[in-house]
Amino acid sequence: MPKVAFYTLGCKVNQYESAAMAELFENRGYTIVDFDSEADVYIINTCNVTNESARKSRQIIRKAIRSNPTAKVAVVGCYAQTNADEILKIPGVSVILGTKDRQKIVDLLQQSDKTEAPVVDIKNVMKEETFEEIAVKGHRQKTRAFLKIEDGCNMFCSYCIIPYARGPVRSRMLNNILNEAENLAKDGFKEIVLTGIHLGLYGTDLKDKTSLLDVISEIAKIQGIERIRLSSIEIIELTDEFLLGLSKIDKFCHHFHVPLQSGCDSVLQRMNRRYTTAEFAERVSRIRELLPDASITTDVIVGFPGETDEEFEQTKNFIKAIDFSKLHVFPFSPRKGTPAAAMTNQVEKDIKSTRCHELLKLSEKLEGNFRNKFLNSSQKVLFEDKTSNGLYEGFTENYIKVVAPSTSNADLHNKIACVKLIKNLNDCVYGEIAEP
Repeated sequence: MPKVAFYTLGCKVNQYESAAMAELFENRGYTIVDFDSEADVYIINTCNVTNESARKSRQIIRKAIRSNPTAKVAVVGCYAQTNADEILKIPGVSVILGTKDRQKIVDLLQQSDKTEAPVVDIKNVMKEETFEEIAVKGHRQKTRAFLKIEDGCNMFCSYCIIPYARGPVRSRMLNNILNEAENLAKDGFKEIVLTGIHLGLYGTDLKDKTSLLDVISEIAKIQGIERIRLSSIEIIELTDEFLLGLSKIDKFCHHFHVPLQSGCDSVLQRMNRRYTTAEFAERVSRIRELLPDASITTDVIVGFPGETDEEFEQTKNFIKAIDFSKLHVFPFSPRKGTPAAAMTNQVEKDIKSTRCHELLKLSEKLEGNFRNKFLNSSQKVLFEDKTSNGLYEGFTENYIKVVAPSTSNADLHNKIACVKLIKNLNDCVYGEIAEP
């Protein structure tokens, strides 16, 4: 049987789409192998959100070609969509496929057998109007299943290439979402993570105006699904109606990943973000009013063009005031074709690096503070993996990582147990299984 290996860069949407493509290969008689193994076909699912992710994509492409010069190499995803010309300069690539028509991946590789030049399939996604179905039936990671329900973005933040790589918002039909969720429940998955490029805009393009709250409410009715988590959502989509609805759904995990990007209004304006810091803070207060135990994590970009020391200090102070439970910090990366790449007053690399380091140190403190709030309490943990020291690792509903020993050598994989949180460690909490 021919062997195929996958390497996925970037977001949870990419992970979902790689899993879907893997199943297409399995259905055609291929065996999935580890990327470091020798394979007949290598699929690199690329990311282009930063210069580093684009560089990493190129690095992995070359690594695959070196691993087996006779193998077929297919490059797919966002970097392929926006930078096919750069990929064409790399000898040894067989297929370049953008962010549409992934269901054709096996056929395109077979087509490349008949051509000397790479087969290139790049569509104009800016004109796409419908969600492309490429469901996953069984190829999953850990105990949480990603479920893609939306693609595309309409926001055009000044620094972001993704709207050009993914096109406008397209929402998946509710029946198709529920069918996949029911299959996941039958396969034993207890937690579903809803994913999309701009998840909060789900349904805005649908004639029946099905909303994200409708999706969560309907999935919550499926027997076997115990948890529903959102991958990411923008602050402006966290309306009172939405938050009130979520607060009434027992299966909804109290964890919001809400990108801030900057805690300074002048920088937010240059970024073309659609909110002020005051509006952001007001919505966070409302989350905590309705869901007091909620974890609120965020993304922050440092060194945006023109960001002064004073503007960075405003961001740092705002982050402290909001009291996030974790930060994901990124240095600004100019993406060709975006307005921010052409802005003057680009910030020097060393300054961006220093600011990143400051916020990462702050994040460590915020994470520890958040975990400390829950010490000596009992929390429900969905266990995933067994660590090298014999402890089981899992997450609470509000996304605190917990390690705990099993009682009576019971297998805790994919089990939900009540755990007393005892001690704050470097990046997690040590706990003990509570007595029933």
